[in-house]
Amino acid sequence: MRFHVLFAALILPFSLSLLSPCSATFFLNISSIPPWFVIPDVTKSAWDIFQNLSGCHAGDKIDGISKLKNYFNEFGYIPTSPANFTDDFDDALESAIKTYQKNFNLNETGQLDNDTLQQIIKPRCGNADIVNGSTTMNSGKTSSYNTTIAHFHTVGHYAFFPGTPRWPANMLDLTYAFLPGNSLTDDVKAVFSRAFVKWSTVIPLTFTEIDSYSTADIRIGFFVGDHGDGEPFDGVLGTLAHAFSPPSGRFHLDGDENWVISGDISSNSGSTAIDLESVAVHEIGHVLGLGHSSVEDSIMYPTISSGTRKVELASDDIEGIQILYGSNPNYNGSSSTTSTNQSDTNDCSRPHVIHSLWGSCIMMAIGLVLLYW
Repeated sequence: MRFHVLFAALILPFSLSLLSPCSATFFLNISSIPPWFVIPDVTKSAWDIFQNLSGCHAGDKIDGISKLKNYFNEFGYIPTSPANFTDDFDDALESAIKTYQKNFNLNETGQLDNDTLQQIIKPRCGNADIVNGSTTMNSGKTSSYNTTIAHFHTVGHYAFFPGTPRWPANMLDLTYAFLPGNSLTDDVKAVFSRAFVKWSTVIPLTFTEIDSYSTADIRIGFFVGDHGDGEPFDGVLGTLAHAFSPPSGRFHLDGDENWVISGDISSNSGSTAIDLESVAVHEIGHVLGLGHSSVEDSIMYPTISSGTRKVELASDDIEGIQILYGSNPNYNGSSSTTSTNQSDTNDCSRPHVIHSLWGSCIMMAIGLVLLYW
């Protein structure tokens, strides 16, 4: 009897988790991550295999190059997508690498040198760097600009989506809501509230959370794998999140990531912890109409390494967003956008936060064991 109860208790959380729309895991801070949870040499991004291509150059044919071509296709560097990419290091790949290197301030060799590969494997936003052949980053800069639907409006380093979309001028208070199936805790929701404050500090827009997901202007959800928008997530690391240009309001995050919701993340000894607020501030920039920037210190730079926290708007971000919406009349001109309502990030005594359904299931399992054992 005891064996059957123990078996049921152990299998219950797993069975019920299959009913969950998302397996997102949240940790209050780095100190709350158990030592056994993150093992750097075991859990790797799918992009780590690209390191095997170090030193490759035009004319080579090596297993794995086809996957790298898929990567560059996903982010706009190889515009055409044949049924199957080959493992040939051809002219199209060399051109894509040179463009990528220019966008990320690397030496434009067209070869897969170590600096280029280390940049490629970093976790990043799922939004493309190049859209319809035009880019928001270094390689698309010209002395003039236009705002036709097929081109990015580029001024300095910041840039906008094709057609320069923005929220209508009469919508000064945008509402946002969370996918009900995610069952997020107040601690997790507070991260997004702080992220919105970063932007409302510098522009005359406010953001208000509401309960109705279907009617909110901005709809935030954690998803795993293929979730119906044509941009599937890829598991731990790799693509972290993506968001759509105004007025879509869709803001999706990868439920397979290990999200940290507060505190200094730089002390992380593992390789998979991602700062949720850093990613949220970046994606809200897309929701408001900003594209990617080549300025590494900017929020709108496409990549962010695990163990990194970057939540303050840089001057590049501020200048770009104020082109779209103007300045908040109360903004003092400082490049710092530190919010005043952050929770205490030094509290290491609180337990880590996990998906609420898993938490409930685990508590039920423990209760069964204690009751019948």
